[in-house]
Amino acid sequence: MHENEKIRVMIVDDQVLSRRFFELIVGGCERYEVTLSIESAFAADVYLLETPIDLILMDVLMSDGSNGLDAAKIIKQAHPEVKIIIVTSMPESSWMARAREIGVESFWYKETEKTELLDVMERTLAGESVYPEHAPPAKLGNANREDFTDRELDILRELASGKSNSEIANSLWISQNTVKSHLRMLLQKTGYANRTELAVHARVAGIALDPKG
Repeated sequence: MHENEKIRVMIVDDQVLSRRFFELIVGGCERYEVTLSIESAFAADVYLLETPIDLILMDVLMSDGSNGLDAAKIIKQAHPEVKIIIVTSMPESSWMARAREIGVESFWYKETEKTELLDVMERTLAGESVYPEHAPPAKLGNANREDFTDRELDILRELASGKSNSEIANSLWISQNTVKSHLRMLLQKTGYANRTELAVHARVAGIALDPKG
């Protein structure tokens, strides 16, 4: 890249307001240009075959079922030189671990991260890996995320994906009685009336989403 060439940015986010926000931030800086702005992570890597990109701002879960972490993995394998920043509003801390594993350079929370996005972009392009120390605080009913054990979060992830008790047991290699015991404790901690209510609120809160989508 020549000194006077702008840094080419690709935005991948299914929310119109989020895309417009990123477009304003990026477009308002003379150093950058919004080269592509798309609403799905499906085939995001295909765009890079014909359009050179230097930096990608990528959401995780999108309304069409595509997953930014899956897309980031494919892009990193084919285009390791392209920098990626995962941007999300969901307080699911396991996504940070998967992003690091994939080789994603940086991670930024949309509504809660105090660090300015442009600062994260600059530091990322300079070769730094910028990650928050932890996911933002999140509540589920009467409980905070920190009130749950790792196993309870595993149960919540499986429950939020719509699995039955037997499916959860098979997935986690535990008995159905153990699943039921964990669910009773989760209902007690959160104050929800039943497993359906618990599953719906866990999904909406983004407190225990599957890192693989």
